[in-house]
Amino acid sequence: MKRLPVLCSTVLALAVLGSPALHAEEDWVARSDRNTDEVTELFGRYVPELIGQLGAEGLDEEVTRLGVEVDERLAGEERELLAVLRERRSGEADARVAQDLDILIDLLDRELRLDAAQRAALLPYEDVTETVFRGLRALLDDQVPEERRAAALVRLRRYAGLEEGYAPLTEQAEAYTRSGLDDSALLGPFREEVENDLDRGDRLVAGIADLFREYELDGWEPAYETLRGQLEAYAAFVRSTVLPRTREDYRLPGELYALQLEDYGVDLDLDELVRRAKVSFREIQNEMQALARLLAEERGLPSADYRDVLRVLQGEQLVGEEILTYYTDRIADVEAIIERERIATLPARPLRLRIASDAESAVVQAATIRWPQLLGDGAEVGEIILPLVRPATGDAEEDRGLTDFTSKAAAWSLVVHEGRPGHELQMASILEGGISKARAFYAFNSTNVEGWALYAESEMKPYLPLDAQLVSLQHRLLRAARAILDPGLQRGEITREQAMRVLTEEVVFSQPMAEQEVERYTSRSPGQAVSYFCGYSRLLEIRADAERILGERFDRRAFNDFVLSQGLVPPRLLRRAVMEELVR
Repeated sequence: MKRLPVLCSTVLALAVLGSPALHAEEDWVARSDRNTDEVTELFGRYVPELIGQLGAEGLDEEVTRLGVEVDERLAGEERELLAVLRERRSGEADARVAQDLDILIDLLDRELRLDAAQRAALLPYEDVTETVFRGLRALLDDQVPEERRAAALVRLRRYAGLEEGYAPLTEQAEAYTRSGLDDSALLGPFREEVENDLDRGDRLVAGIADLFREYELDGWEPAYETLRGQLEAYAAFVRSTVLPRTREDYRLPGELYALQLEDYGVDLDLDELVRRAKVSFREIQNEMQALARLLAEERGLPSADYRDVLRVLQGEQLVGEEILTYYTDRIADVEAIIERERIATLPARPLRLRIASDAESAVVQAATIRWPQLLGDGAEVGEIILPLVRPATGDAEEDRGLTDFTSKAAAWSLVVHEGRPGHELQMASILEGGISKARAFYAFNSTNVEGWALYAESEMKPYLPLDAQLVSLQHRLLRAARAILDPGLQRGEITREQAMRVLTEEVVFSQPMAEQEVERYTSRSPGQAVSYFCGYSRLLEIRADAERILGERFDRRAFNDFVLSQGLVPPRLLRRAVMEELVR
């Protein structure tokens, strides 16, 4: 969804903030939650699918509304609430409630600034098919209780405008776009992005029907057929009216790109960050080369170049049912290493993994973690979602396999990054620790989120088999490349062809994987890819200082558990907590 950029990046990135150590004192938590409830109520009226997905009650049947008047009404209500929260903050004596107010104030402030910049620069455009698919998929899922799934039928009818008071979402989206067509100063969407939306539309529409069949809801067919016709008409509108207004240049205006970097938590000077990434890229390559020589000698390979060795490892593919079996075994192995080496404290809940559906592969595009409801009853668990194909778009005539996720050596790093001790452990710490709603829901920082997961990979690397260690370094090389390529593309200093060459020849990822990476930098989420390297660098700096000060008193598991207990705060706040609480 293009609206509510800050909040949507929070939810769609599937990340939140937690501070379990603070849950014991209920007084301040209850006071803080009353402030947060006002923000939740506000956003629940405008993006109910997203807020409901994370556990807010009473929103299962509600749907998004689109339009300039909707944007203006939302901005007005945000400004009013922002003023109220700032007034409360000025008189708040409890430091913990004040910190939660700061979280909410920062969220609303960034939302207003980023949304205003987008509306001033970009032509309104919505991929309605994806919006509908995501909204229904949020309810039609194995971890959603059966009694809640029936709301998907109501939501379907409301998307189609079949209930009183609800206009078809496609009509709203078309009017939304037409409102800006005559303003030549507004940049149209990037052409390739729109073409990809159109190419995958039929797959998502079919995926909606598959969901209703899978969960055996009755009476969905008439509303579905109506909606399908509306989506086909909307696609025709996009082809005839939006495509002519698209732009060939994927670059965002400089101010807008800077705001997106801020939203993702990138707090390093961008030029300095790129310089660091270039040095790191070369150093990682050197480390990979040394490891590749050992593997080549061990296996009797004809070439010891790390690129050639990686291609051999990528040829060792898992197929069919053995994918889940192999991954399940690796989860057990990784948990044993975490316990044995005292890397972090493991949660009591299990970690799940499943293969992405055909339609989900068009939305997910890369392996990810499904975060559970964080305001619900805590029964849901983290779940790694593994896409096996890149759906055909553009010049591709058929789907292509994403072999980067199904090689035996790659399974280790994926479990570590998306699962444990990576993202899933962050989520489990929140659910099992207990925190205020502001920290569990609204305080998102991609730099911390992805920095921790990349740090988790580095913590685990020494204990993995040699082939898995090489792939772990390959993934770290990718994160350094992202910090070079994303800004380079957005600044016009690097071409798409150069980026593809780096990703396929130096990082050694498949063509489909490299394509979705470049899409990430140019259209899907410019700026987000930079947060991995930034967060990893910041966390290593904090740990180095803690080790230097504590000396032999430094305890790795205590440090890692403490970092997890602080949630996903920006690096500067994490540093202060480590130095003032853990080190002192």
